[in-house]
Amino acid sequence: MRRALIALGVGLSVLGSTVVTPAQAASVVMVRLAPTTTEAQQVARFWFADGAANLRNATPYAVRTAADGERLSTDIVPDGPRYSIPPLEGPASPEGGMPTTSGKVFFVGSDLQPHWCTGTVVHTRYRNAVATAGHCLLDTEAPAGTLANWVFVPAYSEGTAPFGLYVGKVGFVHQDFDDVRDYDRDLAFVNVYRGVASPSPDVLTNVGSLADNVGAQGILFNQPLAPAADVFGYPAGPHPDGDRPHTGETLERSTGPTLTMNVTGLPMDRPVGVDSQFTGEGSLGSSWLTGYTDDSRTGYLNGVTISVSDTDGDDRYDTGVSPYFDTELCQVYRKAEAFWTGVVVI
Repeated sequence: MRRALIALGVGLSVLGSTVVTPAQAASVVMVRLAPTTTEAQQVARFWFADGAANLRNATPYAVRTAADGERLSTDIVPDGPRYSIPPLEGPASPEGGMPTTSGKVFFVGSDLQPHWCTGTVVHTRYRNAVATAGHCLLDTEAPAGTLANWVFVPAYSEGTAPFGLYVGKVGFVHQDFDDVRDYDRDLAFVNVYRGVASPSPDVLTNVGSLADNVGAQGILFNQPLAPAADVFGYPAGPHPDGDRPHTGETLERSTGPTLTMNVTGLPMDRPVGVDSQFTGEGSLGSSWLTGYTDDSRTGYLNGVTISVSDTDGDDRYDTGVSPYFDTELCQVYRKAEAFWTGVVVI
């Protein structure tokens, strides 16, 4: 039934008027989030209301945060030609080499409560795309539909939105993730409107395009495993032993080698891993950047955290898990790369 609805360009939403339609490529699905200016304004006001209470009170998303995993010593074999897009350096200059391209993805879950994942800006034609985990866009706990009131706040820190709030207009995912929950396809790109700020209650002002304000990371597909990756995210959950070393209030960074994996508990055939102490809740969607430099605060996205794993059994998460960025996921990116969004307010 669900597949027939999507094929006809009709979908259901847990909250709101979300529509799911197939994109031009048969393997890519376009998800409509806030397709009109009126809907986008309503979403922005939801998050800015009462002194941005919903942003401040959101909790880390806790769906599919951990999986049993085993580290392997095998190599990844690309399934097609290499594809790369260079990064775009932004004007912002934070201290400590942390990228302003990383931020929190906020949405309302099927429990009707506000939650967050991590997202990152990637370089596209219209400078308006955010990459995150697919299950930080599609509601995998519901039979059909998306997570509602989807927005991105770059460089989020302790309740602030220093570069504004960006409402999602449409998202793109692979059909195999939408249809059969294939976690080798657990990656989403969301095209956002130009950003807004709220200098006073019920007032929205235009703050410009996302990548013009914060820059954008490059992206790689069909590459050999990088020697190491820098992971940027907002971890907040506990380790299996109950320890909570992270608050989720500020962006954190971990650096480690990448590797191939076997994973149980997630239906996927070709997971890759990165040595990282991040816990799962809050860090879902964290960017894995290769070739990252502190001076430019840019690199190349080549993974996103979809789960974490304790691979040595010491009750401490030690590995982030990502789908391998292959030809199929490149098709998803290329649909998002060419999508225009527009403004929420003039």
